[in-house]
Amino acid sequence: MPVPTPHTRPLTSRGRAGTPDRPRLTADTRRGRRWRRLLGGAGAALLVAVPLTAPAHASVPPTPPGWTLQWADDFAGAAGTLPSANNWIFDLGHNYPGGPANWGTGEIARHTDDPANISLDGTGNLRITPRRDGAGNWTSARIETRRADFTPPAGGVLRIESRLRLPNVTGQAALGYWPAFWALGSPYRGNYWNWPGIGEFDVMENVNGLNSVWGVLHCGVSPGGPCHENNGIGASRSCPGSPCPGNFHTYRFEWDTSVSPNQLRWYVDGQQFHGVSQGQLPADTWRNMTSHAGYFILLNVAIGGAFPDGVAGFRTPTAATVPGHPMVVDYVAVWSRAGSGDPGDPPPGGGVSAYSTIQAESYHQQSGASLGDTSDTGGGRHLGAVSDGDWALYRGVDFGGTPARQFQARVASGAAGGVSGLVEVRLDSRSNPPVGSFAIADTDGWQSWRTVPANIGDITGVHDVYLTFRSGQPADFVNVNWFTFAR
Repeated sequence: MPVPTPHTRPLTSRGRAGTPDRPRLTADTRRGRRWRRLLGGAGAALLVAVPLTAPAHASVPPTPPGWTLQWADDFAGAAGTLPSANNWIFDLGHNYPGGPANWGTGEIARHTDDPANISLDGTGNLRITPRRDGAGNWTSARIETRRADFTPPAGGVLRIESRLRLPNVTGQAALGYWPAFWALGSPYRGNYWNWPGIGEFDVMENVNGLNSVWGVLHCGVSPGGPCHENNGIGASRSCPGSPCPGNFHTYRFEWDTSVSPNQLRWYVDGQQFHGVSQGQLPADTWRNMTSHAGYFILLNVAIGGAFPDGVAGFRTPTAATVPGHPMVVDYVAVWSRAGSGDPGDPPPGGGVSAYSTIQAESYHQQSGASLGDTSDTGGGRHLGAVSDGDWALYRGVDFGGTPARQFQARVASGAAGGVSGLVEVRLDSRSNPPVGSFAIADTDGWQSWRTVPANIGDITGVHDVYLTFRSGQPADFVNVNWFTFAR
C-alpha cells in the first residue's frame, strides 16, 4: 500500500502502502495504467492460490557485523492482543484529522483497532485482516511506529526490513487487496498536506493478489516534479523462489550515505530490484526529503483505491472479492551502520572509485534506456532496451593517479541477426570523442551475460563518465548490468 500517504500516505503509488495522501485519484489512475502496461494487461496474470511454504515465525535475525540494531518488534504476545502501544500508533477511520479523505488514496476500508482486524496470533506474528460486514462495509487496520526519527548516521547506512506474508488470496477473490510496508517523512505528522516533499519510501506494496511487489520513492511536488508524481520513481518484480501472495519473503530498504552520490536501494529476499541515486534528483528535492528528523514506518492493508483500481482497469473491490485474508508480519527491524564525515561528502579523492563495480542502474541521468530485472549473478537491475543514441551518465568517477587502461562491462544481447552496436566510454561530455569502446551483438539472449573488455587511453583524476551507445540499426541491441575499469 505504499503509495505516498504522508501520515496518511502522501499520494504516491499508494497512496500505496500507506501513502500519505494521494493527492487525487486521476493521477493514481494514470499510474495504475502504467503498471498495467508493465504487467502486460488489465488482469495482469492473476494467480491461483498457493500454499504457505515457509515457517510462520522466525525471530529478528542476528545483527550483522558492523551494524547496530536501532529498533525492532517481533510481535511476541498472547493471541488476540493488540501490538505494543509502546511501539505503534493506530490510524483510525478514513483519514487523519484534517487530512485528505480516504487517506488520500481512494481506499474504502475503515481502519480500526479491533482485534478482529489487527492482533497478535500468539506464535510471534502480527495479522492485519480485512473484514466485510453483512451490509458490504469493509474494515481493516493501519499502524505506524511511534518513533519518527529513523535516519542514517552521518556518513552511514540505514536499513529498514520486515519478513512478512502477503494475503494468501489471488484471482478475482483478491481484487482490491492492497497490503503495504512503507515509511513517511516525520514532518507529515500534524501537517497532512506536505506530501510528497517530505519523502516516502514504499518498501513493499502489492495489489490484487498479483505475484509482484513494488518499491517506490515519492518526492518533490505533485503532480509531476522530479519523482513523476503521483506515480513516483518505482520498480516491480516477482518474488524469488515462491509467489509473493501466501508465502513469507523479506523486504528491505537501505538509505546509504556512505557513498557519494548517496543511494536508496530496495530488496526482496536479499536481491536488489530498485535503486535511486542522489544524482538523479535536484539538490533541493533531495535535501527536503533527507534533512528533517527522519521517518516513521507503516504497515497496513487497504481495500480498493487508485492503485488496485488502476491495475485492474475497473473499480475494486468487487462482489467476488473475499474478505478475511490477513497480511502476516513476522518482524519489523531497523539497523544502522556507522560512517564518518557528513552525509553527502564525497570520499577522499572524489566520487565513486573507477575500480569498484559500478551498477549500470546507478546512473545520475540517462536517455532512452529502461530498467529491468536481471538473472545475472547477484540479481538486481540492469540498464535495458538500449539502442542507437541512448546514453547514461555517472558523475564523479575517481580514477586516481595511476592511469586506468582497460574498461570492462557486463552485457547481454538478444538482438536479431544483423543487429549490433558499440558500447562507448566518453569523459565529461557526450560530445567528446570516445576513450574506448567494444562491439556487441547477440549473446544468445537478453539474459545471457558476459563480461567484455576494451582498451582505453590512459585516464587519471576524477571525471564524469558517459556510456554512449551507437548502432547502424534502430533496434535495441544491448543490456548492461555493471561496468568497471582496470589499470
